[in-house]
Amino acid sequence: MTDDLLVASGLRKAYGERVAVHEVSFTLRRGEVLGLLGPNGAGKSTTVGMICGLTVPDAGTVTLAGGVSLGRDEAGYKRRIGLVPQDIALYEELPARTNVELFGALYGMPPERLKRRADEVLAMVGLTDRAGDKPSTFSGGMKRRLNIACALVHDPEVLLLDEPTAGIDPQSRNAIFDNLEMLKAAGKALVYTTHYMEEAERLADRITIVDHGRVVASGTQAQLFALLPAARTLHVEIAGEPDDAALAGLPGLSRVGQRLDVSVADIARDAGTVLAALAERGVAVRGLASARATLEDVFLQLTGRQLRD
Repeated sequence: MTDDLLVASGLRKAYGERVAVHEVSFTLRRGEVLGLLGPNGAGKSTTVGMICGLTVPDAGTVTLAGGVSLGRDEAGYKRRIGLVPQDIALYEELPARTNVELFGALYGMPPERLKRRADEVLAMVGLTDRAGDKPSTFSGGMKRRLNIACALVHDPEVLLLDEPTAGIDPQSRNAIFDNLEMLKAAGKALVYTTHYMEEAERLADRITIVDHGRVVASGTQAQLFALLPAARTLHVEIAGEPDDAALAGLPGLSRVGQRLDVSVADIARDAGTVLAALAERGVAVRGLASARATLEDVFLQLTGRQLRD
């Protein structure tokens, strides 16, 4: 028995000689958010496209609990998946409610159930008062929230979100976060792609990082932080101007004026050692602070700092 709701195995997609996705695999459980991260062109959107059935993989499979896949009961598979695409996908001149009902009708929802469900999802994303208005009159954040309502109208078990907060204001972003956390608490499974590391840190239970179409790391945030040579940084304010010779031999140290940044694995264990080493060298310490590594530090360590335009 397994708790996995979705299993992606060995996904591959090439466009001519360019391999966009190569042997990408991961699992997703009920009530879990999986962050799918990677630089531009890493293969995130192509992977999402293969999971939702918009892109046909050259190799690999995606299977839902119960053995349902695109190759076996495609209609049943797609009824269990919801997609919030990277680009806004709405009928701009149709009222918001009509947009939601149109997407629900594509899944064959009975009219009465569809009406009730449209009310529910519009209320969830805070658009009840604008249900009769056209998306062409909406802000970017409202359009993003309406896209989420359209993806949820048929009550899918798995929700795929491809950069759902791109180009929106902080209020709309936080409203979307609240919606996603509520869906997670209700047992929905979410795949979330983003370029905003702080979003992944807030939302994701596990993270898969892809680069050049391959998985380069996967695990919980704690497991990813363990891949760094140092998990924290000591910021030491020093007095005077010690020469470089006095600071030689201290590993993981960089200096900016009268501040020393020292990379350490464990603050409680290593802070005393660093301070003792400075005292031995006659370096007077005026202040001490610490900062933990971030998911961005992990991301750059694994994918590099080269631009991906």
